[in-house]
Amino acid sequence: MQYSADAAETLALKVLTWLLGQDDLLPVFLGASGASEQDLRTRAAEPEFLGSVLDFLMMDDDWVVQFCEAETIPYEHPMLARAALPGGAQVHWT
Repeated sequence: MQYSADAAETLALKVLTWLLGQDDLLPVFLGASGASEQDLRTRAAEPEFLGSVLDFLMMDDDWVVQFCEAETIPYEHPMLARAALPGGAQVHWT
């Protein structure tokens, strides 16, 4: 399955919404990304920012599992969505 850019942005927005509900994880995202709470509002429509949201989620398998189970989606969907956003192309070194 491949994600369109629009579908990938929609999934990333779901991840962002999920992060907003995670009192223990949201500060970790803000610290890791350097984003402020204002950035969450003003940059939520930017594909590059949404890519960073997916990058953050995929840093920990437990976070992916928690999000995917909350949304009832397959575990590989965040990775597939990330590939459809700017900077998400897989790099092949060989």
